[in-house]
Amino acid sequence: MAIEIRGVPADRALRARITAQLTAALAHLATKPITAQATLFDENGPKGGPAMRCALTLRLPYRPHVRVEDTAETLRAAFDGAFAKLERELERYRDRDRESKRHPKKYYTAKRLMTPEAEGTGATPERKSGRRAPNRRRG
Repeated sequence: MAIEIRGVPADRALRARITAQLTAALAHLATKPITAQATLFDENGPKGGPAMRCALTLRLPYRPHVRVEDTAETLRAAFDGAFAKLERELERYRDRDRESKRHPKKYYTAKRLMTPEAEGTGATPERKSGRRAPNRRRG
């Protein structure tokens, strides 16, 4: 997985913090992301004010991209806010995966119920031949 940091040139400490936190957060995902991108930019330019924006984008295989943003007065505060939002989104992904794995699929459940080893079930015994029983006419 590649982590890209784009935008306003940040100091080395911020780049190291971004890389370390993203790597740690993405290590717990079941599907590994293709890329993680952190974009840092100043919306107001030299005017000043709370206009430092951090956008984090994850590209996951076979799933839509995850994108979160936050605005603050400093780049570090903007990253911290965006990272908190990203953690919440990743927690939702993990919860969805966990919930979908807890419910067995209907064919798997039906097959288990039809086996003779199933306790207390009214499993029907299998026929010896694969043919249907002939219809008998009364006459």
